[in-house]
Amino acid sequence: MPHVPFVALMRQWQWALIFVLSLLAPDITANAFPAPGNITDFKNNNINIGRPFKLTPIAVFGKDNRKFLKPKRSPITKKIGILYNQRSRTLCTAFCVDKSIIATAAHCLFGKAGTKRQKLRDFTFSLNHKKRGTTSRIEGARTNTANQHVITGATRLRVRPPIDATKDWALARLAKPVCRNGGIKLSTKKVEEVIKVSDAKKFYQVAFHRDLKKWQLAHSQTCKVNRRFGKYRWKMIRRDFTGPNKLILHNCDTGGASSGSPLIVKTQKGPEIVGINVGTYIQAKVLMRKGRITKKYKPQTVANTGVSTTAFMDLLDVLKNAKIVTDTSSMKNLQTTLKARLLYAGPVDGTYGALTRIAIEKFEKDNDWPITGLPTRALLAHFQKDIRTVETPVMSETSAAQ
Repeated sequence: MPHVPFVALMRQWQWALIFVLSLLAPDITANAFPAPGNITDFKNNNINIGRPFKLTPIAVFGKDNRKFLKPKRSPITKKIGILYNQRSRTLCTAFCVDKSIIATAAHCLFGKAGTKRQKLRDFTFSLNHKKRGTTSRIEGARTNTANQHVITGATRLRVRPPIDATKDWALARLAKPVCRNGGIKLSTKKVEEVIKVSDAKKFYQVAFHRDLKKWQLAHSQTCKVNRRFGKYRWKMIRRDFTGPNKLILHNCDTGGASSGSPLIVKTQKGPEIVGINVGTYIQAKVLMRKGRITKKYKPQTVANTGVSTTAFMDLLDVLKNAKIVTDTSSMKNLQTTLKARLLYAGPVDGTYGALTRIAIEKFEKDNDWPITGLPTRALLAHFQKDIRTVETPVMSETSAAQ
C-alpha cells in the first residue's frame, strides 16, 4: 500500500520515496513490520494479548532500545491508550489531552486516500482493557453523529507528494470522560526547539507495538530529532511534504499500532507532548526499463515522522467547549445557508458528511475563524439571519410584474 513517487532519474535506476503508515492493519503494514501475535480478538472491549511478551527487534536505526513502562513509576501510562475498530481490525495508539478528549493520527480514524472509509461509530478508546470503566466510544456513536465530534487536519490522507503528514492529526471527543487523570500537557515548542531538546537526550516516544506480545506501553530511549538523516538533506525532504515546518523527523523505534502515539519531551514540570507519531519515510530503489518497473530492491528507511502539536493545540479548547448541532432540522438549516453562500454543493439532507465539513472549513477560513469544520450552535446562530432570508424570500414589485 505505500506510495512510490518518483523524484529523480539516474541512468536505468529510479529512486523513489515511500511513506508508510504505522497503523495496525494487514493491508497497510504487512510488508513493513513483523506479523502480529494474537492481538485482534476483540470481545467485550477486551484485547487478547496472547502469551507473555517477547521482544522482537525491529530497530532500523541501530540497537532496539525499547523498554516497557511500569505504571507505578510512570503515571503517564494512565493517560495513553488503544484506539481500535472492531469491524476493520485496525488499531492505533491514542492519548488523553483532556478528561473526555483524545488525540491520535488522522489516518487511524479516516484512513488514507484510496482506501475504504471507516465509520467513526465503530471505534473504541481503551485506557486499560482489563479494567471496567476505562473504555469509551466517540461522542455521538450511538446516534450516528460521531463525525460531528472530531476535529482533524485531513479526512483523506495523501501519501503521494506533497504528503499530508503534517495534517495527520485528529482530536476526538469521547462519550464518557474516561481520562479521569486528565490529559498530558501539550507543548508550545516549535520543531527547532524540539531538535535542541533531543540533543540533550530529553526526547522520547511512548506507544503500543504490535510485535510486543504483551499489550504494555513501551518507550524508546535517547531518540533523535533532526532535519537531516545521513545523506538525506532537508532541502530534498521538505519538498515532499505539506507544511514541512510542522514536520518532526525522528529515529525512535516504532512498529505497527504506534500511529497516533505521543512524542514527548522531559521538562522540570514533567512530560510534555511535542507531537504525534504518524508513519515512516522510506527511500526505495527500483530498476526501470522502457518506463516499467522490472525489479524492486529493499527500501531504506530515512526517518520516522510526526506532526508537531503546534499544528492543532489551539483547537483543543474549541472542541472542549463546542456545542454541536446533531439534529436533522438544524443541520439542514446549516446546509441551506452554506449552499446559499456557494460553499456547499451537496444535498440538503441533514446529514453531516465530508462536503459539509469542507464547506464549514471554507467559511471559517474566509472569515479568519479557527478552522474546525464543526457544525456548532455558534455557527448556526451566526447564520440565523441568512437562513430566514433563504427560507422566506421577499419578491420585489419589479420581479412580481415579470
